[in-house]
Amino acid sequence: MAIINPAELDLQEEAVVKINRTAKVTSRGKRFRFSALIVVGDGKGHIGVGLGKANEVISAINKGKDIAKRNIVKVSIVNGTVPHQIIGKHGASRIMLKPASPGTGIIAGASVRAVMEQVGIHNILTKRHGSKNTMNLVHATMDALMNMKDAVAIANKRGITIGEVFN
Repeated sequence: MAIINPAELDLQEEAVVKINRTAKVTSRGKRFRFSALIVVGDGKGHIGVGLGKANEVISAINKGKDIAKRNIVKVSIVNGTVPHQIIGKHGASRIMLKPASPGTGIIAGASVRAVMEQVGIHNILTKRHGSKNTMNLVHATMDALMNMKDAVAIANKRGITIGEVFN
């Protein structure tokens, strides 16, 4: 997969999907650390996910944003929705993404909705199966989006015309 330079993209404001606080108990009390799950995208088919960890929330968000910018991938979008139905898997989480007609909107939970808004999908139906762990759901959604194939790519791979793909 080609490496995408985030400086060339017109990225939207990042979406903070989840902030998690962990505590380490020491003899002097509790030491808190934070992790932030961040999604960045340009609304035109580019998306990246990053997990930043730090002693302060702001630092964790900034680290997550930098990591997400390094992990940007291109996703195929057709008329504001996905080209076909697909199931993404990560850990015990499964997410089904199904194309929807214009005007449907984003039918999804909070974590999947953040990914869809950042990537630029406006009409989609989703259903979660298995674990509802936020981090696993975001990664399962990314898995589904990255394994998505559009008709042009399939036609090029098979060496046929786009019309023959649908027959």
